[in-house]
Amino acid sequence: MGELMKRVLIAAGGTGGHVFPALAVAHLLDERRVAVYWLGVKGGLEERYVPSSFSLEFIPMKALRGQRWLRRFWVSGRLLLAVIQSYRYIRRLRPDVVLGMGGYVSAPAGIAAWLARVPLIIHEQNAVAGLANRCLAILAKTVLQAFPQTFSKRWCAKTVGNPIRKALLTLPPPRERLVGREGPLRLLVLGGSQGARDINQCVLDTLGIYPEKEALLVWHQTGASDYERIKKAYAGCPVEVKINAFIEEMAHAYHWADLVIARAGALTVSEIAVVGIGAILVPYPFAVDDHQRHNSRSLERRGAAIVMLQESFTQERLTALLQHFVRHRDRLLVMAECARSAAEPDATDKVAAACLRWVSGVST
Repeated sequence: MGELMKRVLIAAGGTGGHVFPALAVAHLLDERRVAVYWLGVKGGLEERYVPSSFSLEFIPMKALRGQRWLRRFWVSGRLLLAVIQSYRYIRRLRPDVVLGMGGYVSAPAGIAAWLARVPLIIHEQNAVAGLANRCLAILAKTVLQAFPQTFSKRWCAKTVGNPIRKALLTLPPPRERLVGREGPLRLLVLGGSQGARDINQCVLDTLGIYPEKEALLVWHQTGASDYERIKKAYAGCPVEVKINAFIEEMAHAYHWADLVIARAGALTVSEIAVVGIGAILVPYPFAVDDHQRHNSRSLERRGAAIVMLQESFTQERLTALLQHFVRHRDRLLVMAECARSAAEPDATDKVAAACLRWVSGVST
């Protein structure tokens, strides 16, 4: 019973790039008989996906960076309030360790953990550290990073990769999935997050002019806000298209696909590597510190992805690329195996192990 009382508080929220890696760690900690608690924000994906078995507490927090000075002043007040609420919650909960996995909630939770003298672990998902994690690295007992050299050497950060949903880790390797696969090229389009409308529109325009209609099958995740528009626009499309606002079974989608078109969020890049699949990546041009472009380079350098900046992602170029892959299917296997070589499949175990060392009282 004593083991069940060991507690880890996870602070993560907002987008899938923070919530899903944190969930992977949470489930593993739960399997290892650690009680998991969660700090998040209202309206984030954690509100939908964090199970009731993980006690979920909300604090008021919004983005600070990029706001005009008057709004920054107002949000700074919200930050102070969020730190106070987080501190009270941590003092009441008495967790053995706090794990910050990103999102607006991680900053106040991390500061509160330090004030309450609870060990803080932070994990940075992107190739460029966000403002919150750059500040929290000063306070953290352990600094984890998904990509090498995200933090300077002074922080002694450990490169562990990004935790990935367990279902993706059990998919067959690229050679087993792709060798001998015949028929149309299966294209998985992952819109549905920041700036997805541009990807959605370019793919829609491309399929409208694509000369070999029977050579493609498309599975398109549009995002909720663009779903109805894209669904109507596809009504007369001669290419066979399956449309979802959000794909729940990503393991099935990746297994089905030959090629992915997506933004270059940290989670997407890590999933592409773990699954082993070729990709066309279009970094979101307005991402803070241009971190998506830096994320994408990890796959591009290995020959696993073609990176197209937003201004060069046109229907003419996309049409030419798709025609190339239709005619050279063997190239997709090469890209997929290159992607797999970049994978960190044990990232979830490494992040959980960092937490368990503090839970057991053995610091690193």
